[in-house]
Amino acid sequence: VVFEIKNWEVYHPLYEDRKIINNVNINVKKGEVVGIAGLMGAGRTELAMSVFGKSYGKKISGKTIKDNKEVYLNSVSKAIEYGLAYVTEDRKNYGLVLIDDIKNNVLMASLDKISNGQRVNENKGILVAKEYREKFNIKSSSILQKTGDLSGGNQQKVVLSKWIFSDPDILILDEPTRGVDVGAKYEIYTIINELVNEGKSIIMISSELPELLGMCDRIYVMNEGEIAGELTKDEATSESIMKCIMLH
Repeated sequence: VVFEIKNWEVYHPLYEDRKIINNVNINVKKGEVVGIAGLMGAGRTELAMSVFGKSYGKKISGKTIKDNKEVYLNSVSKAIEYGLAYVTEDRKNYGLVLIDDIKNNVLMASLDKISNGQRVNENKGILVAKEYREKFNIKSSSILQKTGDLSGGNQQKVVLSKWIFSDPDILILDEPTRGVDVGAKYEIYTIINELVNEGKSIIMISSELPELLGMCDRIYVMNEGEIAGELTKDEATSESIMKCIMLH
């Protein structure tokens, strides 16, 4: 087990007596894709954001354990430092700076990788951005094209590039193929499989059951802020997932 969330509880940021996440325990192994299924409003995004540097919620309690050591992910920069990345479902508001170009969006989360502490090495940055543009087949006029002008699928590939360049051990993907055409979807699945082959661990939130059933080694089912069940690849079907939700 590479990463573990234990007894995780989160309260609503405004209504502080409303518990949004209740006693959630999940883990992910090296090179594993773990899915989180559930209906809209089950608390999946809130769980992911509260774990990723406490970017959601109040009165957060529980433990995050990485490589058998407790880690304190009290800010987004701490979460990145400990090898976590979070690909948001809302790429327009949180994932990208739409008025900025592809290059700066790719480099945004990891400027320390291309700087010597004082200055950013511009040439190195250009090479990195070009490498990801080619590797992920980002359809654009150049790395200086504004991300706001790209299609949804290509925007998503820029977001993935940004986080993969930060070289995380654990990647949380929140609806990674929402609003993306079939061709780009397939390319995104290929990227995810490559990451897993490199030994990365993936936590994948998706409302599309076929996507989870096709990609995941295990699936946790969330309902009303709690884990309603855990299914292996062999046990997981659309029916067994819905059953967990109904019986919860």
